[in-house]
Amino acid sequence: MRDHPRKHPHGEQTSHHTDVWTGRASNRIQWLLALGGAAIVALGVELAVDSAWTSGVAPLVMSVVGCIAAGLLVLFLTLAFVHVALKVDMDSLEVRCGHIGVPRRRIPLAHVTGAEFVPHVTPRQWGGWGYRWRPEKGTAVVVRRGEGVVLQLWDGHTFTVTVDDAEAAVRIIRDRLRPGSTAPRR
Repeated sequence: MRDHPRKHPHGEQTSHHTDVWTGRASNRIQWLLALGGAAIVALGVELAVDSAWTSGVAPLVMSVVGCIAAGLLVLFLTLAFVHVALKVDMDSLEVRCGHIGVPRRRIPLAHVTGAEFVPHVTPRQWGGWGYRWRPEKGTAVVVRRGEGVVLQLWDGHTFTVTVDDAEAAVRIIRDRLRPGSTAPRR
């Protein structure tokens, strides 16, 4: 958290604490996968427009629908994890994925018991990119390999997110955790 000088209308400066920390991580490789999804959709459209319809309507419709559905699914799943945005305010941490912000997870800081900087998180550790869950590791949002934040939650689970400047995020989260706070009841 940094103090920023702020000018008052009368010219004097005061110190002002930033109440919201934001960070982000991106994965350019996901754009290539999205192009693959777009190509599959284009193939479905091409089949629908230029097919001779000689093999029958049912196989053609299945091919067209299959290509378009598969392509749209690939497009959505890759664009959802092109980047992740992390926002830490005074009361919570919020993770939003992709351009439409879905999936999204909001974790009240009252539910966080600790935060740790991890210098090297990889998709391989979590079984791939995206929103991941592994019983022995917890939940994660992994959009690229690199630094990340690991939150220890009051219920014993962990939540990991890859984000640039993860060390700063951990400092902010630790500063905002209330000493002596009790875990919420279930």
